[in-house]
Amino acid sequence: MADYELLMRQALALALKAAATDEVPVGAIVINPDGLIVGVGNNLRETENDPTAHAEIVSLRQASLLRESWRLDNHTLVVTLEPCAMCAGAIAQSRIKTLVFGAWDEKAGAVGSVWDVLRDPRSPHQVEVISGVLEVECAAILQEFFKAKR
Repeated sequence: MADYELLMRQALALALKAAATDEVPVGAIVINPDGLIVGVGNNLRETENDPTAHAEIVSLRQASLLRESWRLDNHTLVVTLEPCAMCAGAIAQSRIKTLVFGAWDEKAGAVGSVWDVLRDPRSPHQVEVISGVLEVECAAILQEFFKAKR
């Protein structure tokens, strides 16, 4: 079993990288079945003027390019914030096996807070979800970022 706290700390480092460029501080890492990091990402919406450039999408794209396949069966995605509906859909479409996330998103979360896209029994692909890994640290970086914006 992977050390999800260690991986989440790496995702938090990516979130800090995003914050340094005035992006919402979210970081994501894709791990292959051998435990190797095959995709990393942080939010790039502002930098790339791309509404789909969420950390999860960026890391999934990188992993898919490396694998030369959109199918990421048996891969794990570690992300600092509960995915939104768009990202949850991308996670399901990429066939990610396990999602690990830190902080809950009570406004737009689609893995239990507002919706539960990944565990909907009608979904053709079921994803194992592990929530709350380093939740306090993941939430704090977001709270500090938005506090500074006000």
